[in-house]
Amino acid sequence: MSSTFPRTALRGLLGACLASLSVGAAHAADLKIGALFPFSGGLALLGEESYRGVQLAVDERNAAGGVNGDKVVLVKADAVDANQAVGEARRLTSVENVTAVFGSYSSAVSSAATQVTELAGVPFFELGATADTITSRGFKYLYRSNSTTKTFADSTLEALTKVVAPQLKVDPKSLKIAIIAEDGPYGTLVSGFQKEGAKKLGLNVVQVLPYSAKSVDLSSLILRLKGADVDVVLQTAYQNDAILFFRQAAQAGFKPKAVIGAGGGYSLADTAKAVGAPMNGVYDIDFPQVAMNEKGAPGLDTFTTEYQKHFGMAPRSGHSLVNYVGAKAFLDVLANAKSTDKDKIRAAVLAYKKATGSTAAGWGFQFADNGQNQLATTNVMQWQGGKLVTVYPESVAIAKPVAAQ
Repeated sequence: MSSTFPRTALRGLLGACLASLSVGAAHAADLKIGALFPFSGGLALLGEESYRGVQLAVDERNAAGGVNGDKVVLVKADAVDANQAVGEARRLTSVENVTAVFGSYSSAVSSAATQVTELAGVPFFELGATADTITSRGFKYLYRSNSTTKTFADSTLEALTKVVAPQLKVDPKSLKIAIIAEDGPYGTLVSGFQKEGAKKLGLNVVQVLPYSAKSVDLSSLILRLKGADVDVVLQTAYQNDAILFFRQAAQAGFKPKAVIGAGGGYSLADTAKAVGAPMNGVYDIDFPQVAMNEKGAPGLDTFTTEYQKHFGMAPRSGHSLVNYVGAKAFLDVLANAKSTDKDKIRAAVLAYKKATGSTAAGWGFQFADNGQNQLATTNVMQWQGGKLVTVYPESVAIAKPVAAQ
């Protein structure tokens, strides 16, 4: 009996050790990916909406077995501005030791954070920041799935010439156009591309006016537009300045024939509620929204169903959709790389291809050497009856454009 007890005890200890090692191995098999977004501050609504798309993509992937059997674990990082983005990127790369980082909605946040991740050799997967400058710095481990500010600018001019002018039954060159934009990096880039593109098309731009997104008074700007007898306003805005523009335009009695907005501020249901009836007929250039034809965006219905199930509401903007689509693509890339090595991940990104019209956003995927997805687009939407519907291109449109009220 005395010899049996030690053997039994030894077997128990050995079993406990093996169990402990098994738990440790399972924990080590988690694939940690940073999720760097503005979760607080003025950009929190769309930052959180973007993260929801990432969360849905990760949950879907984990339910299907993860990435090569490894469970994906998101490590959240709140970055409200460039300074905080640097600090949080350092924490993710040097303390949390993430394999990669998803981000970030804000171009300022992305530009700052990616300098840190590039130096650390950690792949950064940008899913929503639009500034063209982000992918023009020669970075090797930065990849972007979404469309850029130039795409937004080109789309506003395409909307003007192919949607708005035909709806008004006029020659687009006969319209007096005003370009107004918040004076941050986003608005400055979009408006600059708009001005350049309009000149090439021979369009009549009569006013180009920047302003602060934090402005509480746009009345003098609006009076200049009214004085110039502007027909069409192209505005690149966030939410608060978009609302302010419509409220003060109504007070001044300024009612252009059409307004084409660019950016998340124009896509939010909260913006439409705040503005009220004047929002009907307003055009919006933005990431693809859920109100589009699924024939050109397979998987869209599944996304909206899962979103509703997870969050108890409909998507608040297309940011969740495009972050979901982008995250799914990059999770595929990580699986294809079969490694966490940064150079093998880069090779997998550049090899990754999907045809246009094959994803829930209607996008395809083909990455250039600078990491930019060349098949990401923007759509033309219009507020009709309090709802934002897609009117162009025809492949995803669910409604015809109507005259502003």
